[in-house]
Amino acid sequence: MTTSGIHPRDNTSEAVDQPHARIGLALVRLTIGAMFVWVFFENLGKGLYTPGGYAGLINYYIQKGQAPAAWKAVMALAAEHASMAAPLQALTESLLGVLLVLGLLTRPAGLVAFAFLTSLWVSEWGTAWIWELLVPVLASFALAVGSAGRTWGIDAILASRRPSATWW
Repeated sequence: MTTSGIHPRDNTSEAVDQPHARIGLALVRLTIGAMFVWVFFENLGKGLYTPGGYAGLINYYIQKGQAPAAWKAVMALAAEHASMAAPLQALTESLLGVLLVLGLLTRPAGLVAFAFLTSLWVSEWGTAWIWELLVPVLASFALAVGSAGRTWGIDAILASRRPSATWW
C-alpha cells in the first residue's frame, strides 16, 4: 500500500478562516430572525393567533391544500385545539425571531425553525408558491449547521467560554 503524502485538511476550523462566509451566514440569520418577528406581528394584526382566526386558516389549508392525508389529520387536530395551538404558534414564531436576531442558541433555534417552517411548507402545499417557504426552510437548516450565532451574536460570547459546546 502506498501513501501519497497528502494529508486530509482539517475542515473543523474552516469557518474561522473564512470571515466573509461567517458574515454571510450572520446576515441570513438576521434575515430569518427578522422574518419571524415580522410574521408574528403580521399574524397578530390579522387575528391569526385567536382560536377562530387560527382554526379558519388551518381549515383553509385542509380544504384547499394538497398536503398528505396524514398531515391534514394533524392539522385538523391543531384546528380542533386552536385555543392552545394558536398561542403556541405565536410563542414559537416570536421566540425564534428574537433568538435568531440576538444570535442566542442559534443552532437549536435554527433546527427548530427548520422543523417548524417545514411543517408550514407542507401545510401550504397547493395554496402558495412552492418556493415561498422552501428557501427559509433550507436557510434555517444552514443556521443550525453553520453556527451562525458566533458572528454578531450572543453565541460568540458563549462560545468563547465553552468553545466545544454544540448549542452555539
